[in-house]
Amino acid sequence: MSKLREDVSIELLNQRGTEYLPGYLGIQMVELTANNIHSRMPVQKLHFAPNNFLHAASVVALADTTCGYATIAHLPDGAESFTTIELKSNHLGTVKEGSIVCHATSQHLGKNTQVWDAVVSDESTGRKIALFRCTQMILWPKA
Repeated sequence: MSKLREDVSIELLNQRGTEYLPGYLGIQMVELTANNIHSRMPVQKLHFAPNNFLHAASVVALADTTCGYATIAHLPDGAESFTTIELKSNHLGTVKEGSIVCHATSQHLGKNTQVWDAVVSDESTGRKIALFRCTQMILWPKA
């Protein structure tokens, strides 16, 4: 079972995404503990679909990024990286302003896979926006 890596911090995770999609979308990790990670994303016009509802892909990006960063922080010793192999989402609502937050919790931290559940909520009300399950494949150096 993987444990929280001492060489991974909130600052490192936030810096890692700066020039990539997480940085562009404004995704920020805010708290990292063993088996848990919390993130937030201030809602901007770029997060909306043309129907003026929060775009499902924006919500998925927050959850997938959060679960991915959690995986990085819990990689087994000697693992090289990871990749998402499955992401399931149920969308329950939307927000029009403010920020949304994500709380991901480990369900399985194995040598070859990790499974993370995540809940995305409206930061101001706590109302659930979406539920997720992410399966990550651990990548090992090739011999």
